[in-house]
Amino acid sequence: MNKSLIADLTLLLVVFIWGATFVIVQDAISFLTPFSFNAVRFFIAFLALAIFYVIFSKKKTKTFNKATIQSGAMLGFWLFLAYGLQTVGLLYTTPAKTGFITGLSVVLVPVLSFFLLKQRPNRNVIIGICCATIGLYMITMLQTASFSKGDFFVLLGAICFAMHIITTSKYAKHYQALPLTIVQILTVSVLSFVVSLFVEKPKEMYRIDVLMQKEVMIGLLITALLATAFAFLAQTYFQAYTSPTRVALIFAMEPVFAAITSYFVINETFTTTMLFGCVLIFAGIIFAELPVKKQSVVERSSIES
Repeated sequence: MNKSLIADLTLLLVVFIWGATFVIVQDAISFLTPFSFNAVRFFIAFLALAIFYVIFSKKKTKTFNKATIQSGAMLGFWLFLAYGLQTVGLLYTTPAKTGFITGLSVVLVPVLSFFLLKQRPNRNVIIGICCATIGLYMITMLQTASFSKGDFFVLLGAICFAMHIITTSKYAKHYQALPLTIVQILTVSVLSFVVSLFVEKPKEMYRIDVLMQKEVMIGLLITALLATAFAFLAQTYFQAYTSPTRVALIFAMEPVFAAITSYFVINETFTTTMLFGCVLIFAGIIFAELPVKKQSVVERSSIES
């Protein structure tokens, strides 16, 4: 099994974790406000990764250089915006719709990659993007005619997620995954904490009795350890072996997992149209993975003549 396939399968597992945790996050932020939740969530993830680094990493003094810290901070900035906007949006919309709209990054990533990284998607990837986009449209716009304030925040978050995927692709090949992930996770925690001091009520949100609420504790531990520490370490490491457009297509499965989880956990409506949209998204991912047949030298010369 080559590294590219391992990378894609691991990223698919990451997307499953993300999609399955929308419901958990929505339960948690009914007790803890969005930026406070993200500040604690990412700080717990930072502690877990820092402990892992101290125990297992070698050559510690050479990994946290200026370039690594600057790159990790840039990743953290986009991730902070993405999760902040997404978590605020969850206050006003459903977990399934949040997953669907976030999945629009499948369209944004190849467009932004073309302009920022000069990466032109091949024919199969373009067809895959079209399939996934139609699937997302069927799931999102045909599910309900309304587009709420929460949906708008989530859409802005999707743009930031796309920028995070692109910047991760840019830096992952040049720096070690663990130090880069530690810096970006800490950046998200610090920025979320600072914003929470101004726009939320920190004296109420950071109380022990609030943090010890069952829903909050479950939400923090699952999202911090699985959906943050493991997920972003895996993304940072394995994205070096694949393209940002393929990552975006894999991430388009997030709304599928979010919808399935919402259906079984909170009985959210899952119509036939939504199911067909999910199938189109999955088909788009598979099609984008198919190799493009190259024309032989004889065929090219005959065409040119």
